[in-house]
Amino acid sequence: MRYLFFLFLLACLNPAPAQDVHIRTNLIGYFPEDAKVALIMSEEPVTGEIMLMDVSLGEAVMSGIPEPATGAKWGRFPHQYWFNFTNWKEEGAYFVEVEGVKSTSFVIGSNVYDNYQEDLLAFMRQQRCGYNPYFGEVCHQWDGRVFYAPVPDSTYYDFSGGWHDAGDQLKYLITGSNATARMLLAYELAPGRFIDQVDGYGHPFPNGIPDVLDEARWGLEWILKLHPKPGWLFHQVADDRDHRGFKFPYRDNADYGWGTNSYRAAYFATGKPQGLGEWKSEATGVANLAGRSAAALAMGARAWIFIDEPFARKCRKAAEELYRMGREQEGYQQGNSYGAPYRYNEDTWADDMEWGAAELYKLTRKEEYLQDALRYADMIRDEGWMARDSMAHYQKYPFMNVGHFSLYPVAPEGMKARLAGWYRANIEKVVARAETNAYKAGVPFLWCSNNLLVNFITQVMLYEKMTGDTRYHDAMVLHRDWLFGRNPWGASMFTGIPAYGETPEDVHIPARALLKETPAGGLVDGPIFRTIHDFLKGLTLNEPDEFAAFQNDFVVYHDDIGDYSTNEPTMDGTADAILIMALWSKGY
Repeated sequence: MRYLFFLFLLACLNPAPAQDVHIRTNLIGYFPEDAKVALIMSEEPVTGEIMLMDVSLGEAVMSGIPEPATGAKWGRFPHQYWFNFTNWKEEGAYFVEVEGVKSTSFVIGSNVYDNYQEDLLAFMRQQRCGYNPYFGEVCHQWDGRVFYAPVPDSTYYDFSGGWHDAGDQLKYLITGSNATARMLLAYELAPGRFIDQVDGYGHPFPNGIPDVLDEARWGLEWILKLHPKPGWLFHQVADDRDHRGFKFPYRDNADYGWGTNSYRAAYFATGKPQGLGEWKSEATGVANLAGRSAAALAMGARAWIFIDEPFARKCRKAAEELYRMGREQEGYQQGNSYGAPYRYNEDTWADDMEWGAAELYKLTRKEEYLQDALRYADMIRDEGWMARDSMAHYQKYPFMNVGHFSLYPVAPEGMKARLAGWYRANIEKVVARAETNAYKAGVPFLWCSNNLLVNFITQVMLYEKMTGDTRYHDAMVLHRDWLFGRNPWGASMFTGIPAYGETPEDVHIPARALLKETPAGGLVDGPIFRTIHDFLKGLTLNEPDEFAAFQNDFVVYHDDIGDYSTNEPTMDGTADAILIMALWSKGY
């Protein structure tokens, strides 16, 4: 009841708009033991005390003088400061005040993040293809007619199901396999934090199974459809011919040659370049998709063995078949485009094979899988985005190597040290980059920068679980706080989280465009370098930029439905974030 009272206070408190002083904090709040650092931006020097105010008492409980922020300043504000209130640990509702300007209120408490993972799962259900409980309709029932397969082009196979990738309605095994496996990892690490509110279709009737497993099964069933027989794997349904404005998914106006709202193209994973239009993908094999899908299916087999044994056996069989495909066709398969150059450019695969082998070893205890996992781990090492300032879209995907974490508990002692060392090396590269700016944010602002943030946070949390080493914990907290409002725009990067404060609203999805609704729980793409943003096709703002005062010459973020590069919720980014939300929900 105390937290309900805090939330009531937060909703009622409306700070006066600031004209020349702007305070940035985590809009949700902090655990008592967290590092807690507000950032203040001002056009003029701040000379007065900064105070931490208790909402219920209406008085200051802590104060301090402004501490000039080090690192590059953000945007047009020449004066930027930190206010460190880490030492205040008393639970309650608070705001920061300086020179009569008040921040949005927030909570300090041990349960401040409880149950947000359920909002993210609800957003995943909103992305479902086939029966969609959000719209109450069945969409894309004719997916799909195949290309590049060992059968005549346009042969029909049933690939209904899965998730729409983002605001569009394409479906990718590249992202769907990762989303499925990451939800299963969240359940493995925090099973007691997931509740049962819906059945397998997403109806509001509990079925005795945690909702995260229901959602993961939605993904597992689709992966199984994409692997209809040994040696076969399909990797994508639909392409950018989908991009014909906002539409209800069950009234799809895209035409792939069989009329609107009809069959869509489905692509067989050949391990070779593909493309039915002008733009061709690159490919050298199928191991990225096969290994990652094998990991998801192996984890699914373990999760479902005591719930639905026949389904678990089916997952195990498919996992071993797909893993063999990866062994036989090492290399990567990318996403396909048709009329535009944008695609998923994944070019790594050893991390996925390591993950698949490690999960299969845990499932089967076959020594060959352990030896493969060790070999693939040594191939991938610390390769990834964290050492880079730039990369192609989704080039180093998934955005962290879960395989190292999966292998760690079964690896020899010497290899454990190397696995942890590879994680640590990448973490330190992000931490070093963070030291260059006042917000201490260390990710490059590539397209889908919020996905990078979520995965950096995840890597730190998994590293701590592996080693007990907490030296990077405060850096992780500062990146978490960026996601929830301690950023130049003062905005959370999740729709509807928290219920009060600035959150993405005018987002690039059909529900917003057609129903004027913004489902809670979706992680938006996030800030992006202007060098990328300003050259993307078909991007335009529908309204004046409400954040114009907080943009800078290098990075931009908009809450505008016309900006698909910064304000489009992604299915896979949301799925990735379920784990960290679940771990925080128990007071991580």
